[in-house]
Amino acid sequence: MKPALGKGLSALIPERPAASQVYEIEITSITPNEYQPRKAIRDSTLTELVESIKTKGVIQPIIVRKVSDNSYQLIAGERRWRAAGLAGLSKIPAIIKDVAPQESLEIALIENIQREDLNPVETAEAFQRLIKDFNLTHDELSRKVGKDRATITNYLRILKLPSEVKSWIADGSLSMGHAKALLQIEDPALQVEAARRIIREGLSVREAEALGRKVASTGLVSRKGRHLYKDPHVASVEERLMHALGTKVRLRHRGNKGRIEIEYYSLEELDRLIEILSR
Repeated sequence: MKPALGKGLSALIPERPAASQVYEIEITSITPNEYQPRKAIRDSTLTELVESIKTKGVIQPIIVRKVSDNSYQLIAGERRWRAAGLAGLSKIPAIIKDVAPQESLEIALIENIQREDLNPVETAEAFQRLIKDFNLTHDELSRKVGKDRATITNYLRILKLPSEVKSWIADGSLSMGHAKALLQIEDPALQVEAARRIIREGLSVREAEALGRKVASTGLVSRKGRHLYKDPHVASVEERLMHALGTKVRLRHRGNKGRIEIEYYSLEELDRLIEILSR
């Protein structure tokens, strides 16, 4: 029978599991979950958890599924499993779940999301995988992971950002608030340049939002206002218009709409431009 995933993590891991539900399993008989949503776990990041386990033991059991008589696969709790091994333990408390491999993926994703063990990009990818692999709507996913629909939508939006920006979000150089500010900008190259400035100058989320609005409307990122990037097609159109009108022209293009700015330096020049445009 499929676990009651809709009830959240409490349906998978009782707050205080009965002694009969928890087993002491040899650490070496457990293999990692190939569906682990966390991309990398470095031993150096486990130091604090290792020391806690040495002092207090493993307080929260891991979750595994039985593969054979003496073999288990992790569903959730990889950091605890690795830290227990580094702490010198030979066995670890575990709850054995009788689930199919695909169900173990759903449990692993939900467990990590609800425990907030993932960085924002990993969380977004976990949301996306749940939606894709289990055909969930945003509302269904919201109920399963205990997060409101708007939060899920915001996480999924960051997957549209360039890989370079996503790597900065994953390592903590940029926050979710910074990511939302960058999403105001449509051009990927400008998103990267704006992200670099946010990191370089240590901009707050509010400052990043202001920068995002500025870049979205002007295409400018630097303090001095020089163009760090311009779409070559836009530049080509501007050049043609300047040649035809004999004055400086700026094209502000976003999506399928925009505006054309034509400069003039005297009333006589304005009359000349009106005459050209009226032909």
